Amino acid sequence: MDLHRIACKSAMVSTKAALRTALLAARAGRYGDADRDAALSARLARLLIECAPRCAAFYWPMAGEFDARTVMQRWLQYAPECSAALPVVTSAHAPLSFHRWTLTSEMKKGRFRIPVPAEEAPVNPDLLLIPCLGFDAARIRLGYGGGYYDRTLAALRPRPVAVGISYECGRVEQLPHEPHDIALDVILSECARYESGSF
Repeated sequence: MDLHRIACKSAMVSTKAALRTALLAARAGRYGDADRDAALSARLARLLIECAPRCAAFYWPMAGEFDARTVMQRWLQYAPECSAALPVVTSAHAPLSFHRWTLTSEMKKGRFRIPVPAEEAPVNPDLLLIPCLGFDAARIRLGYGGGYYDRTLAALRPRPVAVGISYECGRVEQLPHEPHDIALDVILSECARYESGSF
C-alpha cells in the first residue's frame, strides 16, 4: 500500500470538494442574471453555426447551470437537417449514452432524477456541450465528481468536439489535475471563448 499516494489522493479530493462548495456558492449568488445568459447564448449560437455538427449533445440544466435549451431549439430550426441529443446514465461508472432529443420529445426521469428522452433512440454526437462548475487555463473541467464526462470522452471514437459551458465565476487559474482528467477543446462563458492559448 502506497501511503503517500493515498494521502495525496485524499488531499486532492478534499481540495476539489472545497472548490465545488465555493464555486456553487459563487454561481448561486448570480442566479437569474439575464444579461449574463444572453451573452452566453450568443456565444453558443455562433459556435454551433461555426462548427456545424451533424448531431450536438447538450445537457438538461440543474443546480443553477446555464440553460442551453432555447439555443438548441433555435439551432434545430436553423439547421433542420441536424439533430440534438441528451446524455443518459445507463449504469454507474460507465460512459454516458446519448439519446435523440427533438422539440416535441416526451421526457422521463432518468438517473439522479435528471430528465431524459422517453424514447430511447441512441445517437453518436460529434459535438458535446458539457456543463462546467469550474475550469482553468488548461481547459480542465471541474464537475460534480461523478467522472461521467471524462469516461465518455475517453471512450468515444471518433472523439466529439468537447465544448465546456460555464459562467465566468467558475474560472480559476489552476485546478487540481488527475491522470483521468481530459482537457476540453473549447470553453464558453458569458465573457469569452477559451481555446488553446486564449486564457
